[in-house]
Amino acid sequence: MTVTKKDLLHAFKIMVTARAMSDLFEEKREITSKYVHATSRGHEAAQIALGMHVLPKDYLSLYYRDDSVLLTIGMSPFELMLQLLAKKDDPFSGGRTYYSHPSLNDPDKPKIPHQSSATGMQAIPITGAAMGLRFKEVTGLLNEEELGAIAVCSIGDAAMTEGEVSEALQMAVLKKLPILYFVQDNGWDISANAIEIRAQNAYEYAAGFKGLERMTVDGSRFDVVYSATKKAIEIVRSERRPVLLHVDVPLLGHHTSGVRKEFYRDDLEQHQLRDPLPYLKKLLREAGVSDQQLEEIQGIARKIVDDSFDKALKAEEPDPLDLSKHYFAPTPITEERGERAPVGRDKVVMVDSALFAIRELMAKHPEALLYGQDVGRRLGGVFREAATLAEHFGDERVFNTPIQEAFIIGSTVGMSAVGLKPIVEVQFADYIWPGLNQLFTELSRSYFLSNGKWPVSAVIRVPIGAYGSGGPYHSSSVESVLTNIRGIKVVYPSTGADLKGLLKAAFYDPNPVVVLEHKGLYWSKVKGTEEAKTIEPDANYIIPIGKARIVRSAESVRGESTCLIVTYGMGVYWALEASKGMESRVEILDLRSLVPLDFETVASRVQVHNKCLVVTEEPVNNSFAQALAGRISEECFQYLDAPVRVVGSVDTPAIPLNSKLEAFVLPNGEKVKNVLEKLLGF
Repeated sequence: MTVTKKDLLHAFKIMVTARAMSDLFEEKREITSKYVHATSRGHEAAQIALGMHVLPKDYLSLYYRDDSVLLTIGMSPFELMLQLLAKKDDPFSGGRTYYSHPSLNDPDKPKIPHQSSATGMQAIPITGAAMGLRFKEVTGLLNEEELGAIAVCSIGDAAMTEGEVSEALQMAVLKKLPILYFVQDNGWDISANAIEIRAQNAYEYAAGFKGLERMTVDGSRFDVVYSATKKAIEIVRSERRPVLLHVDVPLLGHHTSGVRKEFYRDDLEQHQLRDPLPYLKKLLREAGVSDQQLEEIQGIARKIVDDSFDKALKAEEPDPLDLSKHYFAPTPITEERGERAPVGRDKVVMVDSALFAIRELMAKHPEALLYGQDVGRRLGGVFREAATLAEHFGDERVFNTPIQEAFIIGSTVGMSAVGLKPIVEVQFADYIWPGLNQLFTELSRSYFLSNGKWPVSAVIRVPIGAYGSGGPYHSSSVESVLTNIRGIKVVYPSTGADLKGLLKAAFYDPNPVVVLEHKGLYWSKVKGTEEAKTIEPDANYIIPIGKARIVRSAESVRGESTCLIVTYGMGVYWALEASKGMESRVEILDLRSLVPLDFETVASRVQVHNKCLVVTEEPVNNSFAQALAGRISEECFQYLDAPVRVVGSVDTPAIPLNSKLEAFVLPNGEKVKNVLEKLLGF
């Protein structure tokens, strides 16, 4: 395929601009190395070829060396330098993240959701975007401007060894997704070379994924990589199926500004022989462009780069006061609405309240979909929490995934980016750990590090807690880990009505919300949990996230000691059991939401009762509950008549299988009562 003279000149202007930037960054390294950065030096031909073939309707995921792609899609050297120097007007993050870590949502450029520095992690979110595009196509939600849109994952070959990349490729071929995996292979992974770190390159590895078309090409020759990229994108765009393009490129620059090539490399001369710039000049001369013209273009590029750097140096620094912006995207749900207990309705178990909430949301919102392990038509969830939903809404909207917790969670980034509302399930809290990488690295930071451009709207349902001798792999409580991930919300309802109202709020919230649902409360089969069954609220019922509920109030009486129990989940029922016979002296506060926390209500009720007991299912040490008790002690000290106490599980690495051992480890009403009586008598 012949490349036109016009395209060659366009590519040359960008390449010499990128080269001038990398030259300047090296010359000024005493300034530019303040913040770690990498450049595309050696990769320019491949990256420019990619940038020339993507469209504004496409979704693009880049990695930290892709500044030539950014120049090609229309970013200026000045804009990139604002990020290099972490300036206030950095167009991607406002000075919050590294160079060539783009977040872009401009109408005239490809959409670039936020991604982290963690290599390989971008494969799942951008595959989620491709899955979202396919979903919109098959369900008729795609608007005319989006027709033919694709997703592109740019990634280094060394990152292809990450396990999460395998999850992405598996789903891409399983679902026949419109995505290009653009793999740049320079043979190095920081100081480890290909011989040390891989059994095969990405092209060879991709042979194991049936249905993934694969291509390999010399990325140092612009005409060759241009034609290959054009062909690959045409396949994805027209045939709506995945392609992997492996691009062999030289690494002419440093790994990053902090890891210099002369420290460890002995192949610099060999890589220099494949410099894409002299080859592109040769093509231009053959097309009739004179050396004088080429020198003039280079001179103009260098002047633009120099002027841009001088201007960027003088640009304003970020204001620390702005750091409070973009923690959480504003939610429209700020007050309780609807009818919590409509007259004439029967009580339903908690799991059905959840089922009805999801059914109502999906009936009202065609952009809503549900996926996870075993939630599809055959089973409808191992707890029957999704029963009949696939029959109601079809297998495109309710479907099973492989056992891929990372993909289940991380794909919501891309799904949300394309305008969908994903509701996903992790089957047990014990198995959320493979998904924490995505939850922490991609979901939780997207809104903050994209400077408000890319909030991730996702509902992540997680059955949690010990019930019925589930043993060490089906009984864990994980809320203390989750509440330490800044940028996500965590709710933990204890009744069916609260679960329904909070699921609705989570759906309309533009932030990631983890909904913890205690398995032992689903059917109220555990003695003492009958109040988890509630009258089903109406379809309009919704509870704002971050508002606690007084389960049972008690008023302070002169001469009589009273106590506030602060708890959530199963703890509500242990508190009710423990306070039998002492109802007038014990107030029970159900947090419902752990992040954000309704500390205002906690503090106001502590002031009334002057004593406080926090009850949790987790072991106490280093827990969310212990941290809450510490905060109460600090901020309410002047109102307290006794130390704040915490009751939790016996401190063991796991919940044992044997039912007697399980009962010994877990809190119960009697254990809570023993501490409560001591507090009341203090």
